[in-house]
Amino acid sequence: MSLYINQIRQLAALQRVDDGIHAVQLELEAAPREVQELEKSFAAQDSQRSWIQDKIKHLQDQQRRLNYDIKDEEARLSSSRNKLMQVENDQEYQAVMREIDIMKRQNQTREEELTALREELAKQEENLKSQETSWEASKNELEMQKSGLQKRLDACKEKLAGLEAQRRDVGGSIEPPILKRYEFIRDRLRHPVIVPVDDGICSGCHMMLPPQTFVELQRGSSILSCPSCQRLIFWSANIPEEAAPQSAEQK
Repeated sequence: MSLYINQIRQLAALQRVDDGIHAVQLELEAAPREVQELEKSFAAQDSQRSWIQDKIKHLQDQQRRLNYDIKDEEARLSSSRNKLMQVENDQEYQAVMREIDIMKRQNQTREEELTALREELAKQEENLKSQETSWEASKNELEMQKSGLQKRLDACKEKLAGLEAQRRDVGGSIEPPILKRYEFIRDRLRHPVIVPVDDGICSGCHMMLPPQTFVELQRGSSILSCPSCQRLIFWSANIPEEAAPQSAEQK
């Protein structure tokens, strides 16, 4: 039993180092992905902001055109009114009056368009003001994350190098056949490699062990694998607390 417990302790110690390596590797994968997600979010906001800016420019162009058309029509109206004073018969008078009436209706339509356009322009300017606030915040966050990404990655790589060195030390104390078996499973299965069994259930895949396998596991005579997930397993009751490897905090 003592040999078995010692082997399990060694594998558990190696697993604990691999837990740290696994966490750092996840961080190395997550850090760039987080920046990419921020870039994607900022690109969407930037596109929306540009769309509003373009719409405002288009509305402003329309506003200038309508103002020009209204002033131009007013000048023509003034000219027609002057012409009205110079008509010599009723037929010419009626013709000029129809012309004036048409220009008035056209200008009235333009004034209505201008009013609606001003309302829409004010609405879009308010939208842009709101968009600018979130756009600026996203831009600052993205720049901050980008500037800190390399430092974050460098810190992870430094930590990983230390864990890899620690792993070589821990692995060096494990018998080669057992270590080879551990590495074989580590290379082919998901993390973790060795897991405890409580109440006959593998904590790696949460499947119930066959009764015969569980009985053999309780004997603690050899290192077994879970029939379902192929991870190495041990019965928690066979490994007393004082025999379990110390955590980094305990050290």
